[in-house]
Parts: sequence; structure tokens; C-alpha cells
Amino acid sequence: MAQALSNIRVLDLTRVLAGPWCTQVLADLGAEVIKVERPGTGDDTRGWGPPWLKAADGGEAKDSTYFASANRGKKSVTVNIATPEGQAIIRELAAQCDVLIENYKAGDLKRYGLDYASLQVLNPRLIYCSITGYGQDGPYAAKPGYDFVFQGLGGLMSITGERDDVPGGGPQKVGIAVGDVLAGMYAAVAILAAVNHRASSGAGQYIDISLLDCLVAMGGNQAVGYLTTGKPPRRYGNEHPSIVPYQTFATADGHIIVAAGNDAQWQRYCAAIGRADLGADPRYAKMKGRVTLRADLIPELRRTMATRGTAEWVRLLEAADVPCGPINDYGQVFEDPQVRHRQLRHEMVRADGLEVPLVTSPIRMSATPVEYRQAPPVLGEHTAAILRELLGKADEEIASLRAGGIT
Repeated sequence: MAQALSNIRVLDLTRVLAGPWCTQVLADLGAEVIKVERPGTGDDTRGWGPPWLKAADGGEAKDSTYFASANRGKKSVTVNIATPEGQAIIRELAAQCDVLIENYKAGDLKRYGLDYASLQVLNPRLIYCSITGYGQDGPYAAKPGYDFVFQGLGGLMSITGERDDVPGGGPQKVGIAVGDVLAGMYAAVAILAAVNHRASSGAGQYIDISLLDCLVAMGGNQAVGYLTTGKPPRRYGNEHPSIVPYQTFATADGHIIVAAGNDAQWQRYCAAIGRADLGADPRYAKMKGRVTLRADLIPELRRTMATRGTAEWVRLLEAADVPCGPINDYGQVFEDPQVRHRQLRHEMVRADGLEVPLVTSPIRMSATPVEYRQAPPVLGEHTAAILRELLGKADEEIASLRAGGIT
């Protein structure tokens, strides 16, 4: 069965996370992704360990789990693009591809003749996507940066973490590089839109994706609230600015999340925890009152929630149809019955025999389902095959390119 993107070939000039996340999404959906890496070292994240992948003998393999998390489904080709010969190979590949994705600093590839203006002359149907920290223009365009910087600059950290006046208060970053992941997903959406446009127009186009743009856009209701009122939102830790109770509570043996998002759920929650007095209190009957008087109400709830264990509270609250749940570590996540049922863990075997555990794609499609055809590749695993089969190079030339450090 053909997958949704089995007719699309992608030239991937990205490394680290935002770009590789995008191209992994496309690969999962069936696109042929040719990942270009530096000879000898490859994608930066191959060396971002520990943790490292486990070798068959139980020892550590060369590649990190970080690299494996974002690079399944791709063919690895090593090319030194700093050389004229390497640049020529990239031009040949770009002429044979539908999409090119890169995340070099703004303007970097122009000096190699690998920018959009140069390549679209060779391939007018080429969709060329650049992912950078700040975008291709503006006063910050030339600056380098990582996800952490953009979480701060884009406002996310101003609303993440506890208030300054409580223990542990202060801004916090999210536990994953959420700006990279978000930029990769926005890039994938933009590329698919450009592919659809090309189907009717016949023309490719240029796509400019910025991590800063994506994180500001992610602000959503918080950002629009500021634009409407002129008042920057503040940090509430694990509480919600507009809903009470919608937060974590310490239990007798851990923590629980309670999310009573409306007045009916509030009443059921009060009954389930044995606090009919709070449910009957007219001050708390409506959400507005619970939010306004949170300083009085939440300490009462905390005292009650600390009297039983997490599992018992989850059982009682789920029976009352109150949204709730435990706070799992990843060991508990992958033992969870729903996670196991959805088969969110998947094992793949690399060309060198290494078994790689991965997290499956969350995309579920009935007619063109995701397939896992290629484990995260060994560095340069497909170089000779791509040069021979796609570019028509003879074995002697392939050997000469390798000997010269070009591939």
C-alpha cells in the first residue's frame, strides 16, 4: 500500500532537532528522506550522550538516544558541502528532489550556491524550507540561538514555573525542547501546504520558519489576552489562571492532577472527596467565585487531598467523572495500559544489528497508515547507493569521492 507521501523525495540538510523532527514526520508518512551529514562526525546529536544506544553485547554504541529519537525513516548520505565537489553533489540531489529543508544560519548556504534562488533555477518545482532561530530578516536574523533562548525570548518561560513569592518560584523552561519540536511541526505543515499548491500551480516556493515566531504563536490565549488587556500574564505554577481547581495536589503518597473545568464537575468533585460543605458554599458555586477566592479555597482542598493516596483518589474521582490523573515518570508512562494498548513503543533494528527502541508516531490514518521502514541510520549508510542509483555515478567515482574526503 502506497503511503500518503510515497511520491515525495526530501533532501534533508538539517541537524540537531527542529529540522530532523520535521523530516521524521515526513518520513513516517512515506516520503523518501535523504539526510546529508558531515563525513566522519555526522549530525551533531549523534554525539549528544549519554544516554547512548545499547550495543548487542550490552555496551554503549556510538550514537546517542537523542539522535535516534528524531531520525528514523531516513537515508544517511555523507557529503562535505564546504568543498566544490560536495556542493555539486548537493545541486545534483536538489534537482532530483521535491523538497529541500535546511537549518543553517540565515544566508550561510548562499555562499555555497545552495540557497533557494540558486537551486530553484535548476528545479523550479523545488519547495525549499529554511528553519532558523529568528527568521530570514529583521535585526536578529544573523544571531545564533538554541531552543532554551527562544523559550525565554518568546514569553513561554514568563508563564512557566511557580510565582516568585513561593518556594522554588521563578521562570522555568519546559522539560523538552518544545520550540524545536513546534518549529519542526509547523515546517511539516507548511511543506505539505506547498506540495498541495504545487499540484495545481506546478511551481515550488520558499518557506521561512523561525523558532521565535513559533513560540510567540504558541502563546495562544495567553498572548491574545495580553494584546487585549495590555497586562502581561503571570506564572501560576501548576494552577490555572481561569479555572479552579485545575492543578496538582499532594496526596498521602505522591501527587495528583485535578481538572474540574466547569461547575458540574466541581460539584461532583466535592462529593467525591467528602467536602459537601464546599460544594454547598455559595461563594464557590460558580467558577468566577472559585477563581476570585482561590487563596481561601485551595488550602482547604490541599488539606483534604493529602489524606489519601494517589491511586485511591484517581479511583474515586474517575468514578465521579472528574478529570484527573497521576504524574507519571517515563517508566510509568510506558507501563500504562492505555499507552501499551496504543503501542507507543516500537523496536527497530539498524543495519549494524543494533536494536533501537523508539516512540511511535501519534498520527493514525485509516487508508495510508504510518510505516516504519528504516531505523535511525548508521552514519553514511546509504551514501554509495544514493550516488549510484539516484545520481548515476560509477563505482570508481564513488570510491574517489570517498578517498578525497568529499563523502
